Amino acid sequence: MSNLYIGLISGTSMDAVDAALVAFDPPRRAQALAVCSSALPESLITQLRAIGPQTPLACVARADAAVADAFAGATHELLATSGHRREQIRAIGSHGQTVWHAADACPALSVQIGDPNRLAERTGITVVADFRRRDLAAGGQGAPLASSLHAELFRRQGADTIVLNLGGIANITLLPGNTAADITGFDCGPANTLMDAWCRRHRKGNFDAGGAWAAAGILHHALLERLISDAFFQRPAPKSTGPEYFNLDWMASRAADILADVSPGNVQTTLAELTALTAARAIRESLAGPAEVLVCGGGAHNRYLLTRLEANLPEYHVCSTVELGVDPDFIEAIAFAWLARCRLYNMAGNVLTVTGARRSVVLGGIYAGNL
Repeated sequence: MSNLYIGLISGTSMDAVDAALVAFDPPRRAQALAVCSSALPESLITQLRAIGPQTPLACVARADAAVADAFAGATHELLATSGHRREQIRAIGSHGQTVWHAADACPALSVQIGDPNRLAERTGITVVADFRRRDLAAGGQGAPLASSLHAELFRRQGADTIVLNLGGIANITLLPGNTAADITGFDCGPANTLMDAWCRRHRKGNFDAGGAWAAAGILHHALLERLISDAFFQRPAPKSTGPEYFNLDWMASRAADILADVSPGNVQTTLAELTALTAARAIRESLAGPAEVLVCGGGAHNRYLLTRLEANLPEYHVCSTVELGVDPDFIEAIAFAWLARCRLYNMAGNVLTVTGARRSVVLGGIYAGNL
């Protein structure tokens, strides 16, 4: 039986589908054999960013199909570049595109689109999808879900390790060097989502490459204090969030009077510090140093952000996961290949001390490929 899986995810940046071809050999060790990032069409990105609670159902349904087509395209690209055939793949783990996450609502909600039926039909490969809602049904946050993979890849006896994922949202996985101790983790605040949105509003391009714009500005302390006073940062774990909470409207609602007098470049510097400081506080309060902080996600390429993390975590060693041989851009894609494998073997995919669920549950639904 094949030990090859594909993991697919489009994150909160909504710019591309990250795809990873993963082998599990020996059976539980995850190794990425090939990866690719397939850009989403600009027209689809516009559709996705416009989706909210008032979006007509027909618009969401069309985006659902379009995301599935984009994920199928990424799968075909990955297979072509890796030299593998679809018949060699046991399953695709598709996270889809999150368009709404409200784990603290009643009932708790998390909506990912990218029709798995359509993806299975377009690729001919069995698809595992809809990973978050079973954890929600069991009383969890439905996120973060990559913690068990982080432990598999990075946990070491005798060495405390923190995995810091800087995607649209920042989240941490705490891996004590005492391997009998629980894995813990949670979303700790915005990472790239605010910085990217501010770039799109004030500059050409979707993100601040290397953090150069932020590095050129001056930190505005009053703006930082206003933003960091949000109650989310003081809430205990488990907790999760998304761009439906941390967005430019959120920023304006908290600090419109200050923003009117701050240059766009200085705002960008302050948003970078908000990410660095809230992540650093979450790390220090959860697992005291000295320890190693392994950074992954798109923020791992933001040199200014990494320097601010180092400044806020002087007793920790901060580095990218690339130093351990794992591409920081594709860890979440690898995680959903991992979770697809868990589903096919009826293994629990959630970590109770991370999501806060009442019990361990098998995550995801199965959509058969070609017979």
